[in-house]
Amino acid sequence: MISQIIKTSLEQSVRSVFMKLELAYPNDIAPLIEQPANAEHGDYSSSIALQLAKLLRKSPMAIAELVKTELQLQDNITGLVQRIEIAAPGFINLYIHWHEWARQPFVLPQDSGQKVVIEHTSINPNKAAHVGHLRNACIGDALVRILKRTGYNVEVHNYVDDLGNQLADTVVGLFNVPLEGEHVRFGDYCWDIYAQVNKEYTLNPEMTHKRTDILHALEKGSGNEAWLGKLVAERIVREHVEEMKSFGIHYDLLVWESGIVREGFWSAAAQLLAQTAFFVQEHEGKLAGCWVLKQKGGDGEGGSDEHTMDKVLVRSNGILTYTAKDIAYHLWKFGLLEKDFSYTEFTTGLWTTSLTGQHQPYGQADMVINVIDYRQEYPQAMVKQALQVLGYNNQAEKLHHVSYGVVSLSPASAAELGINTADGKSSYAMSGRQGIGVKVSDLILLMEEAIEQARSDKSGISSRIIATAAIRYYLLRFNLGTEIIFDFKQATEISGNTGVYLMYTYARASSVLSKATLPVITDVSLLEFPPELEKAEVALLRHLSTWQDTLYTASKELTPNSLCNYAHTLATLFNNFYAVCPILKGKESSILFRLWLTTKCQNTLGDVLEVLGLPTPSRM
Repeated sequence: MISQIIKTSLEQSVRSVFMKLELAYPNDIAPLIEQPANAEHGDYSSSIALQLAKLLRKSPMAIAELVKTELQLQDNITGLVQRIEIAAPGFINLYIHWHEWARQPFVLPQDSGQKVVIEHTSINPNKAAHVGHLRNACIGDALVRILKRTGYNVEVHNYVDDLGNQLADTVVGLFNVPLEGEHVRFGDYCWDIYAQVNKEYTLNPEMTHKRTDILHALEKGSGNEAWLGKLVAERIVREHVEEMKSFGIHYDLLVWESGIVREGFWSAAAQLLAQTAFFVQEHEGKLAGCWVLKQKGGDGEGGSDEHTMDKVLVRSNGILTYTAKDIAYHLWKFGLLEKDFSYTEFTTGLWTTSLTGQHQPYGQADMVINVIDYRQEYPQAMVKQALQVLGYNNQAEKLHHVSYGVVSLSPASAAELGINTADGKSSYAMSGRQGIGVKVSDLILLMEEAIEQARSDKSGISSRIIATAAIRYYLLRFNLGTEIIFDFKQATEISGNTGVYLMYTYARASSVLSKATLPVITDVSLLEFPPELEKAEVALLRHLSTWQDTLYTASKELTPNSLCNYAHTLATLFNNFYAVCPILKGKESSILFRLWLTTKCQNTLGDVLEVLGLPTPSRM
């Protein structure tokens, strides 16, 4: 990576300055570089001289001159950096020799094959998926692709909560709530059943005891209720898995919560926790009879009611909380339990935990990443704390919660779904209990219709493929912490910062290259760079040079949205280059250079699209 080469050379130069001044080099100095927005201020720049002024008791300009002298002696950047300039009040600006950069075989740093388990999607198996679930799956899958691209050995889990309240409610509804109407899929039918049974709970509060009965039956695992629960969960999970395939999302393993309980994973985890001072049974107060994971330094009952419940691992009635099962699951993920599942094939290439089956090398992770919305921050912290109290501090540090904002509805979208928006809120939460939300299947159809109507030429890729790619990009491009206020009109736009715009740009580059009568030069040493580059050409080269840095940073910071920002900027810069720099006209040397630059843009944009999970069409 070019930035790493420059950064290493800069650090070596700063060390040399300290050595020549006969000063000890401080350990807390971290020379940083950045790419200035204005190319006149350098292709890369550092403010290290400003950082060192107080320490060295010299002016930043004088320090910058000393560092510049040492930089010019560094073999690593000889030829790569065309010139180095000092600018007030002490910036060191480096200008790249772009022909030399093009010849360099830059290699993305590869991690040493560490095994990463990424858990994402994990939709309750009680009804059809909605757009909020899809945001989770798209973020998770993008992280899978990013980490695979940067050398990790990635294993993808989809956790199925087949013992939770949501499935219990759907089963209660199937037994007790008559429902008629047209439904294409079982998940759509259960969507309405789930909403109806929650209305019944409101009208007849005594009916909620049926949920408790079903929960006990599901956990026991035998009898009519349990078998119906299994059939419902499996059928709906198959629909979820199939639906995600249309977005290019795949899994390696389905982990069923019931297996964690019935096969003794929680029992094994509880035995380990019982050896600590933090897992205790309360004998008085509102948590009497519950087994609780105490907060370090806490009183066990502090915090909000919601957080207090998250500390409870086993309720007084013997039912395990979600957090208890999650702790056992994570101990297994890291290979810390002397137990394993049996595995059978759920569909081709997708395995599932099972009561019987064969051995598979799942789990044993070096790092674990969980994609779960911000509302689960506290339970995730409790899992980390459980690892810490058991002495597994290294594993706790390697457990990462990728938190993201939920998807709500804009007033216009809410009104379209029949929600009363007279209160004038800026957004409306989706609610499965009320049957309010945008199903993934409905969104695909809506987007497909909008794209089909907007297309004049329909000879390229199908409108459905464009639709799923557009939806995927829409859900990825926002900062993770941002609440997406979903709007039908905005989601179906095909211009601006959209997946359609990126794919169109890739297809435009393909079209240009297909019309070229001169060959694209692949040996850059034979390519003649113009003595003076156009501003649009320089802007493209500068942005292209940051791709590996952007990808590597995204793999460390777990931020797929940063790749969307990069892709949109690249597409915008290429389209500007296309508009102001005739690619197929002019002198032969100019055409050859611009064909090479177009190929470089297309290859890089194609790499970004692949990592984001979008297609690379030769024509739209």
